[in-house]
Amino acid sequence: MEIWLNPGCSKCRTAVSELDAAGVEYTVRRYLDDPPTAAELGEVVARLGLQPWDVARDKEARQEGIDLPKDAAHRDDWLAALAAHPRAIQRPIITAADGTTVVGRDEDSLRRVLDAEG
Repeated sequence: MEIWLNPGCSKCRTAVSELDAAGVEYTVRRYLDDPPTAAELGEVVARLGLQPWDVARDKEARQEGIDLPKDAAHRDDWLAALAAHPRAIQRPIITAADGTTVVGRDEDSLRRVLDAEG
């Protein structure tokens, strides 16, 4: 299991606490220090069944100057913009070994990824 997180984020700290309580092994990726590539983001949003703009934090995206149409023609532009400005990416993003991926901001999402892990 891998978790993309920002240690200053309360939702990320909650997710880590839940993973620890469940006793699962995981690796941490501090995505602000080690930003994902556009290709990695493309894989993650595909596993989530979402579009890149669905994992963008609206306020941070605006602050970073990301003002793109939310349509298929601009999908790659969104991926590139989020890779260049990782602060605008929702967090935490958790991927289980089987590929199940969630934005772990709520109990149901955390449960889904933990159930997938084992």
